[in-house]
Amino acid sequence: MNPVKNLQDTFTLHNGVAMPYVGLGVYKMTDEAEAYTAMMAAIDTGYRLIDTAAFYDNEHMVGKAVRDHSIDRQELFITSKVWNSDQGYDETLRAFEQSLKQLDMDYLDLYLVHWPVKEKYKETWRALERLYQEGVVRAIGVSNFHIHHLEDLLMDSVEKPVINQVELHPYLSQVPLRNYCQKNNIAIEAWSPLARNRLADEPVLNQLAKKHGKSVSQVILRWHLQHQTIIIPKSVHPERIQENVNLFDFELTLEDMKQIDALNKNERFGADPDHFDF
Repeated sequence: MNPVKNLQDTFTLHNGVAMPYVGLGVYKMTDEAEAYTAMMAAIDTGYRLIDTAAFYDNEHMVGKAVRDHSIDRQELFITSKVWNSDQGYDETLRAFEQSLKQLDMDYLDLYLVHWPVKEKYKETWRALERLYQEGVVRAIGVSNFHIHHLEDLLMDSVEKPVINQVELHPYLSQVPLRNYCQKNNIAIEAWSPLARNRLADEPVLNQLAKKHGKSVSQVILRWHLQHQTIIIPKSVHPERIQENVNLFDFELTLEDMKQIDALNKNERFGADPDHFDF
Protein backbone atom coordinates (compact mmCIF):
# COMPACT_ATOMS: atom_id res chain seq x y z
CA MET A 1 0.00 0.00 0.00
CA ASN A 2 2.85 2.35 0.81
CA PRO A 3 6.46 2.23 -0.31
CA VAL A 4 7.88 4.41 2.48
CA LYS A 5 9.75 2.24 4.96
CA ASN A 6 12.10 4.66 6.71
CA LEU A 7 13.23 8.26 7.00
CA GLN A 8 15.75 8.00 4.17
CA ASP A 9 13.27 6.52 1.70
CA THR A 10 13.03 8.55 -1.47
CA PHE A 11 10.58 9.44 -4.21
CA THR A 12 12.10 9.35 -7.70
CA LEU A 13 11.19 12.58 -9.49
CA HIS A 14 10.46 12.38 -13.21
CA ASN A 15 13.99 13.52 -14.09
CA GLY A 16 15.48 10.61 -12.12
CA VAL A 17 16.55 12.59 -9.04
CA ALA A 18 15.71 10.89 -5.74
CA MET A 19 14.04 13.15 -3.16
CA PRO A 20 13.41 12.14 0.47
CA TYR A 21 9.74 11.63 1.36
CA VAL A 22 10.14 13.38 4.70
CA GLY A 23 11.92 16.65 5.40
CA LEU A 24 12.12 19.59 7.75
CA GLY A 25 10.24 22.76 6.81
CA VAL A 26 11.88 25.88 8.24
CA TYR A 27 9.24 28.55 7.57
CA LYS A 28 9.12 31.17 10.37
CA MET A 29 12.30 29.80 11.95
CA THR A 30 14.01 33.15 12.49
CA ASP A 31 15.50 32.81 15.96
CA GLU A 32 19.07 31.94 15.02
CA ALA A 33 19.93 29.74 18.00
CA GLU A 34 16.59 27.92 17.98
CA ALA A 35 16.68 27.33 14.23
CA TYR A 36 20.27 26.09 14.35
CA THR A 37 19.46 23.63 17.16
CA ALA A 38 16.38 22.40 15.28
CA MET A 39 18.28 21.84 12.03
CA MET A 40 21.17 20.05 13.73
CA ALA A 41 18.69 17.87 15.66
CA ALA A 42 16.85 17.06 12.43
CA ILE A 43 20.02 15.95 10.62
CA ASP A 44 21.05 13.94 13.70
CA THR A 45 17.62 12.28 13.73
CA GLY A 46 18.06 11.22 10.11
CA TYR A 47 16.27 13.94 8.12
CA ARG A 48 17.98 14.48 4.79
CA LEU A 49 15.63 17.07 3.24
CA ILE A 50 15.56 20.71 4.40
CA ASP A 51 13.07 23.08 2.78
CA THR A 52 13.82 26.81 2.94
CA ALA A 53 13.07 29.87 0.79
CA ALA A 54 14.46 33.34 0.20
CA PHE A 55 11.34 34.74 1.87
CA TYR A 56 11.98 32.80 5.09
CA ASP A 57 15.11 34.85 5.72
CA ASN A 58 16.98 31.85 7.12
CA GLU A 59 18.90 30.39 4.18
CA HIS A 60 22.15 31.48 5.89
CA MET A 61 21.15 29.43 8.96
CA VAL A 62 20.48 26.34 6.85
CA GLY A 63 23.90 26.80 5.26
CA LYS A 64 25.60 27.11 8.64
CA ALA A 65 23.91 23.97 10.03
CA VAL A 66 24.91 21.98 6.94
CA ARG A 67 28.52 23.22 7.11
CA ASP A 68 28.82 22.61 10.86
CA HIS A 69 27.37 19.11 10.76
CA SER A 70 29.71 16.23 9.95
CA ILE A 71 27.35 14.95 7.23
CA ASP A 72 28.44 15.22 3.60
CA ARG A 73 26.53 17.94 1.72
CA GLN A 74 25.79 15.43 -1.04
CA GLU A 75 23.78 13.29 1.35
CA LEU A 76 21.38 16.16 1.91
CA PHE A 77 18.57 17.49 -0.26
CA ILE A 78 18.25 21.28 -0.01
CA THR A 79 15.27 23.14 -1.47
CA SER A 80 14.83 26.90 -1.82
CA LYS A 81 12.35 29.14 -3.65
CA VAL A 82 12.31 32.39 -5.58
CA TRP A 83 10.09 35.01 -3.93
CA ASN A 84 7.33 36.99 -5.67
CA SER A 85 9.14 40.34 -5.76
CA ASP A 86 12.15 38.63 -7.42
CA GLN A 87 10.20 37.02 -10.25
CA GLY A 88 10.94 37.61 -13.94
CA TYR A 89 13.83 36.20 -15.98
CA ASP A 90 16.85 38.31 -14.99
CA GLU A 91 15.51 38.94 -11.50
CA THR A 92 15.18 35.20 -10.85
CA LEU A 93 18.74 34.50 -11.99
CA ARG A 94 19.93 37.19 -9.58
CA ALA A 95 17.74 35.86 -6.76
CA PHE A 96 19.14 32.36 -7.27
CA GLU A 97 22.71 33.68 -7.00
CA GLN A 98 21.73 35.45 -3.80
CA SER A 99 20.20 32.27 -2.36
CA LEU A 100 23.33 30.27 -3.16
CA LYS A 101 25.41 32.98 -1.50
CA GLN A 102 23.23 32.96 1.62
CA LEU A 103 23.41 29.16 1.78
CA ASP A 104 27.12 29.23 0.91
CA MET A 105 26.60 26.32 -1.49
CA ASP A 106 27.53 25.80 -5.12
CA TYR A 107 24.32 24.05 -6.12
CA LEU A 108 20.74 23.41 -4.96
CA ASP A 109 18.90 20.10 -5.13
CA LEU A 110 15.55 21.72 -5.86
CA TYR A 111 14.53 25.27 -6.74
CA LEU A 112 10.88 26.31 -6.83
CA VAL A 113 8.74 29.19 -8.09
CA HIS A 114 7.22 30.19 -4.72
CA TRP A 115 3.86 31.51 -6.03
CA PRO A 116 2.36 31.86 -9.53
CA VAL A 117 2.80 35.62 -9.91
CA LYS A 118 0.56 36.74 -12.78
CA GLU A 119 2.35 37.81 -15.95
CA LYS A 120 5.67 36.76 -14.44
CA TYR A 121 5.78 33.07 -13.59
CA LYS A 122 6.50 31.95 -17.17
CA GLU A 123 9.59 34.18 -17.38
CA THR A 124 10.59 32.97 -13.92
CA TRP A 125 10.22 29.39 -15.12
CA ARG A 126 12.39 30.13 -18.16
CA ALA A 127 15.13 31.25 -15.75
CA LEU A 128 14.73 28.03 -13.73
CA GLU A 129 15.05 26.01 -16.95
CA ARG A 130 18.33 27.79 -17.66
CA LEU A 131 19.64 27.09 -14.13
CA TYR A 132 18.68 23.44 -14.56
CA GLN A 133 20.42 23.23 -17.95
CA GLU A 134 23.52 24.82 -16.43
CA GLY A 135 23.55 22.14 -13.74
CA VAL A 136 23.51 24.48 -10.72
CA VAL A 137 20.21 22.97 -9.61
CA ARG A 138 19.40 19.26 -9.81
CA ALA A 139 15.63 19.68 -10.19
CA ILE A 140 13.12 22.50 -10.69
CA GLY A 141 9.51 22.77 -9.65
CA VAL A 142 6.70 25.03 -8.54
CA SER A 143 4.79 25.84 -5.39
CA ASN A 144 1.15 26.88 -4.90
CA PHE A 145 0.17 26.24 -8.52
CA HIS A 146 -3.45 25.34 -9.30
CA ILE A 147 -4.26 23.07 -12.28
CA HIS A 148 -4.87 26.06 -14.55
CA HIS A 149 -1.45 27.53 -13.68
CA LEU A 150 0.22 24.21 -14.48
CA GLU A 151 -1.65 23.87 -17.79
CA ASP A 152 -0.62 27.40 -18.72
CA LEU A 153 3.00 26.76 -17.78
CA LEU A 154 3.22 23.45 -19.64
CA MET A 155 2.02 25.07 -22.87
CA ASP A 156 5.25 27.09 -23.18
CA SER A 157 7.86 25.20 -21.22
CA VAL A 158 10.81 23.06 -22.22
CA GLU A 159 11.06 21.35 -18.83
CA LYS A 160 8.10 20.06 -16.85
CA PRO A 161 8.09 20.84 -13.10
CA VAL A 162 9.19 17.79 -11.11
CA ILE A 163 7.04 18.82 -8.15
CA ASN A 164 4.22 21.07 -6.97
CA GLN A 165 4.47 22.07 -3.31
CA VAL A 166 1.03 23.07 -2.01
CA GLU A 167 -1.00 23.45 1.16
CA LEU A 168 -2.34 19.96 1.78
CA HIS A 169 -3.84 18.29 4.86
CA PRO A 170 -7.02 16.35 5.76
CA TYR A 171 -9.20 19.50 5.62
CA LEU A 172 -7.75 20.42 2.21
CA SER A 173 -7.00 17.16 0.44
CA GLN A 174 -6.68 18.69 -3.07
CA VAL A 175 -7.87 15.52 -4.85
CA PRO A 176 -8.35 17.03 -8.36
CA LEU A 177 -4.92 18.68 -8.20
CA ARG A 178 -3.29 15.50 -6.89
CA ASN A 179 -4.90 13.46 -9.67
CA TYR A 180 -3.79 15.96 -12.30
CA CYS A 181 -0.21 15.95 -11.01
CA GLN A 182 -0.11 12.18 -10.80
CA LYS A 183 -1.35 11.90 -14.39
CA ASN A 184 1.38 14.33 -15.49
CA ASN A 185 4.12 12.72 -13.40
CA ILE A 186 4.52 15.77 -11.16
CA ALA A 187 5.20 14.88 -7.51
CA ILE A 188 3.09 16.46 -4.77
CA GLU A 189 4.65 17.93 -1.66
CA ALA A 190 2.60 19.19 1.28
CA TRP A 191 3.45 22.36 3.09
CA SER A 192 1.54 22.76 6.34
CA PRO A 193 0.92 18.97 6.33
CA LEU A 194 -0.42 19.21 9.89
CA ALA A 195 -2.66 22.21 9.12
CA ARG A 196 -0.77 24.29 11.69
CA ASN A 197 -2.03 21.96 14.41
CA ARG A 198 -5.66 22.98 13.81
CA LEU A 199 -6.77 19.34 13.59
CA ALA A 200 -5.68 18.35 17.09
CA ASP A 201 -9.27 18.03 18.34
CA GLU A 202 -10.70 16.28 15.27
CA PRO A 203 -12.58 13.22 16.70
CA VAL A 204 -11.82 10.88 13.77
CA LEU A 205 -8.10 11.57 14.04
CA ASN A 206 -8.11 11.18 17.81
CA GLN A 207 -9.92 7.88 17.51
CA LEU A 208 -7.37 6.62 14.94
CA ALA A 209 -4.49 7.88 17.06
CA LYS A 210 -5.83 5.87 19.99
CA LYS A 211 -6.34 2.81 17.79
CA HIS A 212 -2.73 2.84 16.57
CA GLY A 213 -1.12 4.09 19.79
CA LYS A 214 0.16 7.18 17.97
CA SER A 215 -0.30 10.96 18.16
CA VAL A 216 -2.77 12.80 15.91
CA SER A 217 0.22 14.37 14.11
CA GLN A 218 1.73 10.96 13.39
CA VAL A 219 -1.59 9.69 12.01
CA ILE A 220 -1.88 12.70 9.68
CA LEU A 221 1.71 12.38 8.47
CA ARG A 222 1.25 8.65 7.88
CA TRP A 223 -1.90 9.43 5.84
CA HIS A 224 0.20 11.75 3.64
CA LEU A 225 2.88 9.10 3.14
CA GLN A 226 0.34 6.44 2.19
CA HIS A 227 -0.94 8.87 -0.46
CA GLN A 228 2.69 9.15 -1.69
CA THR A 229 2.88 12.80 -0.68
CA ILE A 230 6.25 14.29 0.23
CA ILE A 231 6.00 16.07 3.59
CA ILE A 232 7.94 18.84 5.33
CA PRO A 233 6.53 19.17 8.87
CA LYS A 234 7.96 22.16 10.71
CA SER A 235 9.12 22.16 14.30
CA VAL A 236 11.82 23.79 16.37
CA HIS A 237 11.47 21.29 19.23
CA PRO A 238 13.88 18.33 19.04
CA GLU A 239 11.34 15.99 20.69
CA ARG A 240 8.68 16.96 18.12
CA ILE A 241 11.20 16.61 15.31
CA GLN A 242 11.74 13.05 16.54
CA GLU A 243 7.99 12.37 16.93
CA ASN A 244 7.32 13.58 13.38
CA VAL A 245 9.43 10.77 11.98
CA ASN A 246 8.19 7.84 14.05
CA LEU A 247 5.90 6.96 11.19
CA PHE A 248 7.24 3.66 9.96
CA ASP A 249 6.13 1.14 12.55
CA PHE A 250 2.39 1.28 11.81
CA GLU A 251 0.10 1.34 8.80
CA LEU A 252 -3.32 2.88 8.30
CA THR A 253 -5.88 0.49 6.86
CA LEU A 254 -7.89 1.27 3.76
CA GLU A 255 -10.82 2.06 6.04
CA ASP A 256 -8.68 4.41 8.16
CA MET A 257 -7.53 6.19 4.99
CA LYS A 258 -11.11 6.59 3.78
CA GLN A 259 -12.15 8.07 7.12
CA ILE A 260 -9.38 10.66 6.91
CA ASP A 261 -10.11 11.36 3.23
CA ALA A 262 -13.72 12.09 4.22
CA LEU A 263 -12.60 14.98 6.48
CA ASN A 264 -11.93 17.22 3.48
CA LYS A 265 -13.70 20.61 3.64
CA ASN A 266 -11.60 22.41 1.00
CA GLU A 267 -10.54 24.63 3.89
CA ARG A 268 -7.36 26.65 3.55
CA PHE A 269 -5.36 28.09 6.43
CA GLY A 270 -2.92 29.76 4.03
CA ALA A 271 -3.56 31.99 1.01
CA ASP A 272 -5.42 30.85 -2.11
CA PRO A 273 -3.03 31.18 -5.08
CA ASP A 274 -5.86 32.72 -7.12
CA HIS A 275 -6.43 35.47 -4.56
CA PHE A 276 -2.93 36.14 -3.33
CA ASP A 277 -1.83 39.75 -3.13
CA PHE A 278 1.37 39.64 -5.16
